[in-house]
Amino acid sequence: MTCSATRTRLPWEVLCLRTTSITARKAPRLWAVFFWLAVWQGFALLVGEELLLPGPIDAAWSLVLLMGSVSFWQAAGYSAARILGGFFLAAAAGVLCAACGCAFRAVRELLQPLVDVMKAVPVASFILLALMCVPSRKLPLLISFLIVFPTVYGNVLEGSGHAEAQLLEMARVFRVPPARQIRSIYLPQVMPYFRSACSLSLGLCWKAGVAAEIIGLPAGSVGERLYTAKIYFETPELFAWTAAVVALSALSERLILGLMDRFSGGMGGA
Repeated sequence: MTCSATRTRLPWEVLCLRTTSITARKAPRLWAVFFWLAVWQGFALLVGEELLLPGPIDAAWSLVLLMGSVSFWQAAGYSAARILGGFFLAAAAGVLCAACGCAFRAVRELLQPLVDVMKAVPVASFILLALMCVPSRKLPLLISFLIVFPTVYGNVLEGSGHAEAQLLEMARVFRVPPARQIRSIYLPQVMPYFRSACSLSLGLCWKAGVAAEIIGLPAGSVGERLYTAKIYFETPELFAWTAAVVALSALSERLILGLMDRFSGGMGGA
């Protein structure tokens, strides 16, 4: 008589899998993508002027030409390094501050007005104020940080507040080490919230970071190339750079969330 042993999934693995499946369901179907491309092409034919509205084929060909140049990859790398650098710094700072806020009420009350201001102030105001004291080459990193931090901080703080009181009390009674409490009690609650914050923030930080580059015009950035295409009425190239930003944002989200899912699965199987 044989029996097959199957490992029971931990609660946080189930939550992460549910979050992953929801994200997968949100991915656009091919028919929907082709539908909106057809709508775009229809409007382009209706306008009949490439200078005003190029079609998707013209924009795609312009993107292919851009990808054949070294300057395209240099600009993409330049912007990605600064925008994603701001994202990672904000994610680390958000987790650290949320942990301190969960442990100490005074820290939570101290940070709340700052977080509220960061969420309410328009991105353009942040950019213009930052330009007065920050070099333009560092502007995308700073703006990405300011956009991502409130989301990560709020979500992680919310997740840590959902830790079961009975488990925490048992951990205190049995004197469970803090490191094990974090791994076994807090992480299962926080990880889905943290993943959701990262999924939301990645797209926002790319939009805000490129907007900062368009205003600050750091040399060699994607924002500078977008602005140049607009100045010289190179509309297909403008659409091509916009498509490149969308692709970079989607690619970075897939890679980072994929690594997070693999990490959470490895932790659960350890």
